[in-house]
Amino acid sequence: MRRFNTQLLKSFSNLNFSRFFLTFFLLSALIPAYAFDSIWYSDKDLKEGNIQPIPEGYIDPSSNDPCVQRTYDKPLSLVDVTEAALCHNPQTKEVYANAKVQAAQVGVARSLFFPSVTDTVSTSENKTRTTNYSNVTNKIVASYLLYDFGSRDATLENANQLLKAASATQNATVQNVLLSAVNAFYQVHANKAILNASIETEHLFQESYKSAEAKYIAGVATPADKLQAQTSFANATLTKIKNEGILKVAYGNLANVMGVPASMRLEIADAQLDAIPEMIDQDIEALIEQARLQRPDLLASEAQLKASLAKIEIAKADSKPTVSLNLSNTRSDDSNAAFSSNSAIGLSVSIPLFGGYKPTYLIRSAEATAELNASQRDQLKLQVSLDVWTAYQNLKTANESITASNVLVLSAEESSRVALGRYKEGVGNIIDTLNAQSALANAKQQKIQSVLNWNIARTTLAQSIGVLDNAMIQKLPEAKKQ
Repeated sequence: MRRFNTQLLKSFSNLNFSRFFLTFFLLSALIPAYAFDSIWYSDKDLKEGNIQPIPEGYIDPSSNDPCVQRTYDKPLSLVDVTEAALCHNPQTKEVYANAKVQAAQVGVARSLFFPSVTDTVSTSENKTRTTNYSNVTNKIVASYLLYDFGSRDATLENANQLLKAASATQNATVQNVLLSAVNAFYQVHANKAILNASIETEHLFQESYKSAEAKYIAGVATPADKLQAQTSFANATLTKIKNEGILKVAYGNLANVMGVPASMRLEIADAQLDAIPEMIDQDIEALIEQARLQRPDLLASEAQLKASLAKIEIAKADSKPTVSLNLSNTRSDDSNAAFSSNSAIGLSVSIPLFGGYKPTYLIRSAEATAELNASQRDQLKLQVSLDVWTAYQNLKTANESITASNVLVLSAEESSRVALGRYKEGVGNIIDTLNAQSALANAKQQKIQSVLNWNIARTTLAQSIGVLDNAMIQKLPEAKKQ
């Protein structure tokens, strides 16, 4: 730095007016290039080493590059869907950017513990009829804050706590995206099953209609039998068409969660729906306590509260004196061969005397903000316990519903088979047959809905506790990659 200043002083020692402008423009180009790679600026990450696009534990570590752009030209497993959602959903990118912003703010707070050094170079050119006078001045000023009643420490604590909050918020958002991806996957799965069931129901009503039509032609059935069977058959066809549209919408929602256009053609892998899950019987109080320790949104709220408490200390310290150490050196050279150099060192004390009671209101505002954050934290604690309780009860209900729905489907299938057989043999009526077939269709619908509710409740419970991650996803049978 000193070598640069010496060369600069020499170049300005005997300037004429035209050379002054030439040198000025050269400096304008030189200074940015000189400062770009200096200690004042670095393109390296100084505090972002712990910030990752996807936090550790949410993507399979054995994958070489899980976030590579895929073509999705084969049936997708649950892991394929969740990885795509985490890598390409804009929500995960947004919270990653927010975490990086706060990590940079920690660096800003740390900079207060370093001295500041400023080098100012100025030149002037005065030209009259009789004289041509130029002057170059170089001034270096260094300053270091010695004591500020803890303001710097509180500022750093505030920034660190906000970084923890941003990191926890990133984890919470990632788990929410995971939950949305899992639920969208199971919704498509359920809608495929519903469509297949509606196709089977359509065929069943078609068979009844053909039987009624044949008996009508043979003269052993009334026109009402034929019309009622035809109406049920048409209604089943309409239901199938509606379910086809619902499935397409579900695929669009799945694509949206995965961060791809809704029009992209996707297909999910088939999975077994008939398996009966084990009964759930866990200590709900233990689950709630686990959630209070692990829920990332609650951890973020705790960090926000600590940051607001540090803000109170900042407001109090900023209303008190500060002590700084100052050093300066000024060198001046002009075209008349006059040269001067002045150096100074000293302590400065800045004492705020009166600011219109602004510090008082800043302290009150910080204290009120801390009270607000504390109440929000307490409210979130209650919400966490409610989330766990609700998800747990929904899971138990869905678990028992699957067992009941399996029995319901078996009995409805037998009833439908018997009713249709009796009608074909002429000992039954069309009303009983159509009612039995409608009951079978409803039973299949309830079974599919029970399985969907169980899958959603299972992942919702994991998210409400704060353990919805890659390890949990990998345990699901639908997670196997194709």
